[in-house]
Amino acid sequence: MVQTGFHRRDEPEEQDRLVAWAEDVGLLRMRERRRGPAPGRHTGSGVVRGGYEPCLLALLRVAVSEDPGRGFPGRGFPTWLLESLARTGHLAQAAELAYATGGRTGPGDTLLALVEAAAHAGDLRGAQALAESIPERDAHDRALVALVPAWARSGERGRAVALAERVRYPHHWGRAWATLAKAEADRGDMAAALECAARADESASMAGGVASPDVLALLVEVAVVAGDAAWAAELADRMQSPAAPIGYDRRGGGLHPLARVLACEALQGDLRRIDALLTSPEESADADVDLPRTDGPDPAREDPEPDPDRFTHLLPDPSSGPLVDARVMADLVHAVAESADHDLALALADRAEGLLDTGAARHSHDLLEAVILLLAGRGHHLRAMALADRFDEPSLRSARQARIVREVARHGDVDRAEYLARAISDRPAAVVALLGVVHELARRGLLDRAQELAGSFTDAWDRDEALTAVVHGLARQGSMSRAESLASSIVHRAARARALASLVELSPPPRARRLAAQAVVLDGWAAVLDVLEPIVPRAAATVADQLGRRAPEHVSC
Repeated sequence: MVQTGFHRRDEPEEQDRLVAWAEDVGLLRMRERRRGPAPGRHTGSGVVRGGYEPCLLALLRVAVSEDPGRGFPGRGFPTWLLESLARTGHLAQAAELAYATGGRTGPGDTLLALVEAAAHAGDLRGAQALAESIPERDAHDRALVALVPAWARSGERGRAVALAERVRYPHHWGRAWATLAKAEADRGDMAAALECAARADESASMAGGVASPDVLALLVEVAVVAGDAAWAAELADRMQSPAAPIGYDRRGGGLHPLARVLACEALQGDLRRIDALLTSPEESADADVDLPRTDGPDPAREDPEPDPDRFTHLLPDPSSGPLVDARVMADLVHAVAESADHDLALALADRAEGLLDTGAARHSHDLLEAVILLLAGRGHHLRAMALADRFDEPSLRSARQARIVREVARHGDVDRAEYLARAISDRPAAVVALLGVVHELARRGLLDRAQELAGSFTDAWDRDEALTAVVHGLARQGSMSRAESLASSIVHRAARARALASLVELSPPPRARRLAAQAVVLDGWAAVLDVLEPIVPRAAATVADQLGRRAPEHVSC
């Protein structure tokens, strides 16, 4: 089945959490060392007798009273706390706090986040009521657009259509219908998806212009999954037209729309458009190449010898000025990294290196890192290491070497990953790489080996971080007693609290409340709030109420 949506690989999905964690490991180490060691004898085990919920709520109130600023980087209630309220049935309270602490810019973006959080939690009626109450018209429209696919995914297609028809401003019409089309495609109703996609295309024309790049990208994805290759190609052509420039505001995150379109085509074996963009206009007029469909080398074989002439005729001329931005190419590599076969991955890596070699690629570091991770995950770690040497700054170079190690481990070759980690000359980077190996060993259930490697760290916090991964792995296997015992050996108070919090998610409610109480005693209320929703839905409301009553300086209620 053709993929209908793409995400950056550094988003916090299960397989990518390690990557997101490792980027902040230095800050995490500094912050948790500052919190100091855990108490030698008292770990809070006797605080909650029997694990009753009211006792845990009372403990949260005390913790907030003692340290109200814990978890607040600045003024006002953080959005994550308000979203937690919205997810646990306290949407009205979250909205009131958003209005009270919105500041000069107003609560528009925060309210939109609350609408999405409530909808994701299944409270579609509450989310719509909040959307209808937003006074600012553009924010009101954006909230309605966000709810259109949510209603469709719930099976309420009629309500979703009615909501799309109520969007006020023309510049939102295309996105409303395009997201509805994608929701229908995800549900498997291709006829409805194509109907809504055509409505999205028509709405853009009625609005007096052409569809925006992100809308065109959505329509291409729908057309591809619905099997309408001709329309998909037409939409992709329109994205490159002068009336629809490929520039994109990246502040909202996600992949560049053109990269999503190119990914749809690449995963079908069609690289003609990217080849045209990577060459001069004169050369692209004559370009008509297809991706060779061969079995290719065994991806498990370590650094297979490449054929030097294999892709020569497909690469751009280094003397020509490429028409595609390096960030678009980087997003393309990210989009297909997990789905591409071995030949496609290498073909894109060759093209990316060709773009880098032109010297005309702005933001080349983004593309360089994307290619490094792609090659490392495909068994070409030597080639990836050679590309990492392109980083002039030693700290950047060693950081990328650590990421290569983690990528090699994530794709299953933990022995080679450990060898590569120990070969990194920069000690902090080598430690980060070895921590990544421990996390991957624990994720794969190789817990004895992970614990043995964790014990080899000489620094106390590094050892604590490694043991946290082992604790979580033991809990996933059901060895809760052993996991708790190992957590109690963690030296730093904040690291031990994190380990206990990871057990909360995997424990039955009574045990989870007891573990959460220990974590609160160790490191305050912010250590566990995000894992309490399933067992103590009133936890976020209790914290918000206590903060509101105290009205500390950093909370402008």
